Amino acid sequence: MTDRLAIRGGTPVVPQNLHVRWPVITAADKAAVMAALDSGIVNGPYAPEVRALEDEWAQYCGTRYALSTNSGTAALHAAIAACGIGTGDQVITTAFTFLATALAALHNNAVPVFVDIDPRTYNIDPAKIEERITPRTKAIIPVHIHGVPADMDRILAIARKHNLAVIEDAAQAHGATYKGRKVGGIGDLGCFSFQGSKNLPAGEGGIVVTNREDLKDRANRFRMFGEDIRESDKKEFDASRPLDGAREYNSLVLGWMYRGTELTAALCRSQLKRLDASLAQTRRNAAYLTEHLATIPGVRPPYVPPDCTASFYQYRIRLDAASLGIGMPVRAFRAKLMVALKAEGVEVSLWQTIPVPAQTLFQERTGYGLSCPWKCPLGEEVKYDISEYPETLKLLDDSLVIGSHSFPLFPQPIELMQAYVTAFQRVFDHLDQVVV
Repeated sequence: MTDRLAIRGGTPVVPQNLHVRWPVITAADKAAVMAALDSGIVNGPYAPEVRALEDEWAQYCGTRYALSTNSGTAALHAAIAACGIGTGDQVITTAFTFLATALAALHNNAVPVFVDIDPRTYNIDPAKIEERITPRTKAIIPVHIHGVPADMDRILAIARKHNLAVIEDAAQAHGATYKGRKVGGIGDLGCFSFQGSKNLPAGEGGIVVTNREDLKDRANRFRMFGEDIRESDKKEFDASRPLDGAREYNSLVLGWMYRGTELTAALCRSQLKRLDASLAQTRRNAAYLTEHLATIPGVRPPYVPPDCTASFYQYRIRLDAASLGIGMPVRAFRAKLMVALKAEGVEVSLWQTIPVPAQTLFQERTGYGLSCPWKCPLGEEVKYDISEYPETLKLLDDSLVIGSHSFPLFPQPIELMQAYVTAFQRVFDHLDQVVV
């Protein structure tokens, strides 16, 4: 191998034929979907694939109940509604997440309030939560970002002290554990996504889990037009007449049509059978990268607390340009570094480039076009000062993700991780060719 980097005409390190595209759809997945189609039952709250998925996912997460939805965002919205959170109420969450976490609060006329992150785990910093609590605060939504569990003990202690609901956003954390417990079943409710980039990639879909029957019943009502479709109604389901039933058609509250679908459930059930094996491969890949990248000056691999396991939805590294004697701004260094790594064949990407409260929706508080829900009904106005999230800003300046939605760590062979490490070592050994 020559000392000339690929950006300077050298031969790339990483063989492109090693990459495996996500999601991986197997013959068993296709057979499961075809069997669901052959049944002639394609929808309904008591359809067999939907109910089986709910039972299996509840068992997997160690919860009493699970309710399928048509997206992770719908799961979050149903959970928020189930907790009685509404107009003018405030919901605390992290500044570093996907927009859907905050949107779900807005969808029920509540106001998101953001908290900065812990710089090691990138999760919400529990030490900064209480200063954000007001008389209007009704819930905390910790996000297990990138599949690394948030500090649930501290968050739950704060929530119980202030009588707040805790809704876990576990959309990126299928199978991750906190002190031996699967995430999602630790707070009052937990929400997952089955969107195609996730560890469980059934296309578009989601699910809510809880151990509380009252919350399950309310979430069930909100996801089905506000109707009180009870478990006891299941006895009226006739597989030979799947579109009929004993439905009353009486909406008790404002609701939505958020139910999951049979074909998604069938695909998800098939994928669930190999989720643990997939997670083991993902963690192996992450462990290899962490072990070897940690030896490269200027690179900091992700941190997972010792009492947790992560799903590694994203594998994010941080860069320390100053320690390398590089005087340019870290964002400029990162851009040049990404060009060099991509030229060597490494899949690198960015995921989120600004904190959620910095997005135009929150800076201008456009909402529905009338500054609602921020100004309805009455009460103090919530504004979003970006300087209040310094750790989030630093993270989004000095980090990058190894992998992408199309080529994440999940399905990749160890040989690809070995090639990635070689490429990193090569690039960092020849930074003079990168930063010119």
